[in-house]
Amino acid sequence: MENQYKYFKRDISWLSFNYRVLLGAEGDTLPLYERINFISIYSSNLEEFYKIRVADHKAVATGVAQSDEESVQSAIELVTEINDEVNRQLEERIRIYEQKILPALRKHHIIFYQSRNVEPFHKEFVRRFFCEEIFPYLTPVPVSKDKVISFLRDNRLYLAVRLYPKRDEETRGQVDKESSPRQLVNSSTCQLPPQYFVMKLSYSKVPRFIELPKEGKNYYLMFIEDIIKANIDTIFPGYEVDSSYCIKISRDADILIDDSANTSEIIELVKSKVKKRKIGDVCRFVYDRAMPEDFLDFLVDAYHINRQELAPGDKHLNMEDLRHLPNPNNAVRPIRKPQPMKLTCLDERESIFRYVEKKDLLLHYPYHSFEHFIHFLYEAVHEPTVREIMVTQYRVAENSAVINTLIAAAQNGKKVTVFIELKARFDEENNLATAEMMKAAGINIIFSIPGLKVHAKVALVLRHDKQGHKLPSYAYISTGNFNEKTATLYADSGLFTCNPVIVNDLHNLFLTLQGKGKPVFHRLLVARFNLIPELNRLIEHEMNLAKSGKQGRIILKMNALQDPTMINRLYEASQAGVEIDLIVRGICCLIPGQEYSRNIRVTRIVDTFLEHARVWYFGNGGKPKLFLGSPDWMCRNLYRRIEAVTPILDPDLKQELSDMLTIQLTDKRKACFVDEHLRNRWKSARPQREKVRSQYTFYEYLKDKL
Repeated sequence: MENQYKYFKRDISWLSFNYRVLLGAEGDTLPLYERINFISIYSSNLEEFYKIRVADHKAVATGVAQSDEESVQSAIELVTEINDEVNRQLEERIRIYEQKILPALRKHHIIFYQSRNVEPFHKEFVRRFFCEEIFPYLTPVPVSKDKVISFLRDNRLYLAVRLYPKRDEETRGQVDKESSPRQLVNSSTCQLPPQYFVMKLSYSKVPRFIELPKEGKNYYLMFIEDIIKANIDTIFPGYEVDSSYCIKISRDADILIDDSANTSEIIELVKSKVKKRKIGDVCRFVYDRAMPEDFLDFLVDAYHINRQELAPGDKHLNMEDLRHLPNPNNAVRPIRKPQPMKLTCLDERESIFRYVEKKDLLLHYPYHSFEHFIHFLYEAVHEPTVREIMVTQYRVAENSAVINTLIAAAQNGKKVTVFIELKARFDEENNLATAEMMKAAGINIIFSIPGLKVHAKVALVLRHDKQGHKLPSYAYISTGNFNEKTATLYADSGLFTCNPVIVNDLHNLFLTLQGKGKPVFHRLLVARFNLIPELNRLIEHEMNLAKSGKQGRIILKMNALQDPTMINRLYEASQAGVEIDLIVRGICCLIPGQEYSRNIRVTRIVDTFLEHARVWYFGNGGKPKLFLGSPDWMCRNLYRRIEAVTPILDPDLKQELSDMLTIQLTDKRKACFVDEHLRNRWKSARPQREKVRSQYTFYEYLKDKL
């Protein structure tokens, strides 16, 4: 029987989200450099998308890989649809950059040269800077169809150059005598075949953006590639340079680990496959769209590029580098983010342990300081009654205070167990190195479980007195990683509790991960065990309320909604009369605006911080039930990962989370609706005039509660 329900395609939905990120650069209500940063984030997101998602689809489309989820034909069609949408968005990015950002910079007396042509007063500086700072790091490498001696590294910028040998005067004179006037045009160059070179831009040695001397009120910036182009003749004496264009390669970066591999095999596979990531298959060849067709044809043949990998770009590629764009004008308003605040009830002299014994504690990052969590671990190091600390680590910060504190705990005689997920994409090497360092310090390390990822963000501190009797212990369940860096960028929430049932459940989860416990949980909801049945029960209860004439109400905040089974449940709840609001930052495969989804609204918030929290609200006939935890509603999270969700039991904290959701739903400045065509529809015709900007409003809300 054919499914009556429809869904957005996952990757097309993601592109809709990334387009919303790009739109952050268009309006003039944000600080200029925050708008520029949105272009950087958009470009960085797109790069990773091609290296992971599109690379996977292309592997299926070309028969290199097989998939249970798509056929060769559907993969081909999807890649075409993705490329068409990305090309449309690229036109928008060029428009926003050239017609919005560059004029705004000029308005603030920042002239950002967009070509090699500079004002006369900068010519000498550009020549001298090139000769002294750039030229020593340039290595032109010849390219031919017969023999390619260069390898294009992943996501590195190269300058492709076409040139012709100059003729000496004797040869040129002979050509002039024998040629007709028509043939004399460019006679010094056109008789010999062109030669091609590529040069890697070494802006690891020299910045991508160069500040030029100030002139009057104006400040000047220039791309390094434009400085090279302005001096390219000096690199190739004896040649006439025809043209030069930037190119780059995106390579397949996905690491596929055999689900049946054991722990030692996983470690070796991760080590070997991470090394091969930089030489993965080409998934995108990006080039300056101004490049002539015959120039492009030569590069395609020389580097054996499949034409399906071609992706036209702007003249300046790798626009994710804009996050490093200097701000030479002190008068330009900088990005001013809300600064993390410390709770007055948790100053450095106050014991978090003692506080949590009396009352559950809820922290919201980056509005609250992540130092509170560090202080919690630090207290565990020095508290004599603490016998054991257990933590999961998914993405580990470099030089992590969390890791250093855990090492201190082990050295102080505590038993410390850390579950390290080696399969956290792009963090595999750092996680492995950190694990080895902790293991050397005496910490018990549990590595990836075969066939599973552990995505739960949980910590447990167990206490006993000298006689071995249990004392109140502490559980921490979060929506975000234990990572000091991302805790300043991602909007997450975390709960500290002494509730003995939740503590025991969490202890049982850690034992289960070690193969020692039985997966029985009473309050904690754990994916692959009791999460799906409880979600179904909660949704069913709201449906029954609505059918009986009472209010059925659901609010779900998450990063992604993709699982068809759970989407169907929401469709059914909508048809039963349940009012549903979804706050979904990224992928949302549920289609609003249909007969079966008439009571569902999808809100997307993109602002200064990355919305990352997963918070679920079920009305329960006026006695709301609220939950927070690590999983999105994607197939991988609900069925193939270990995820943890905790109920919020404290009435004050229930109200706090409810207020957060209400504030986000009333945001009309940075929130938009996602409509039935995947368009981002502003909630207000003039969002810049609206008062509620949820991230900043919630910050003030929390500040008032200090």
